[in-house]
Amino acid sequence: MDFVEGEILAFDKPYHWTSFDVVGKTRWLLCHHLHTKKLKVGHTGTLDPLATGVVVVCTGKKTKLISQLQYDTKEYVATLQLGATTPSFDLEKEIDYTYPTAHINRALVDATIPSFLGEQWQVPPAFSACKVDGKRAYELARKGEEVELKPKLLVIDEIEVLAFDETNMQLTLRVVCSKGTYIRALARDIGQKLNSGAHLIALRRTRVGNIHVEECMNFEQFEQLLNNETQSI
Repeated sequence: MDFVEGEILAFDKPYHWTSFDVVGKTRWLLCHHLHTKKLKVGHTGTLDPLATGVVVVCTGKKTKLISQLQYDTKEYVATLQLGATTPSFDLEKEIDYTYPTAHINRALVDATIPSFLGEQWQVPPAFSACKVDGKRAYELARKGEEVELKPKLLVIDEIEVLAFDETNMQLTLRVVCSKGTYIRALARDIGQKLNSGAHLIALRRTRVGNIHVEECMNFEQFEQLLNNETQSI
């Protein structure tokens, strides 16, 4: 593999890692492998720290493709906890409000979810990488500052109910969507549409473009790949 001319690598991001952690680890391993201090490495789309799954990384000259690859369609499997919200819309923050759920059943869920198909205007979460006056929104939100973000137009190509646990009020969805979709914000909006509240308790990105999570490497496998390359020289 020629990492300077450029390679496109796909990793299964571990839980609690940021996308920048994935880039940093990749760069460190490659610089060590190539005996160089500098190498261009970048990812093609941020994935939340509390999510796992596909993160696509470009190296060398193929970093020029990043702006193009960012538009690849993404697929997620998300589990929502209905009846409660958090300020971050996921498990990063503690529950701030609880809501009635006695009226929610499978029939209501099945009637509500299809309304999220197609073009949607979505307000990004305050705890996000969106920029406000040159700063990341999450930096301001974590300081307790008010963050006002404008709605963005996105497209949800597919949304499917995979499971609904009516006892625990947990809803699992498969979502295929465009660049810029925040699944945490989708959870918030679904909760509101159900006349309740919701937040994410699990999220896995299962596909980016034609790259499926089953094809992705973890970092042990990547290190082994680099070791094999070194031994074959």
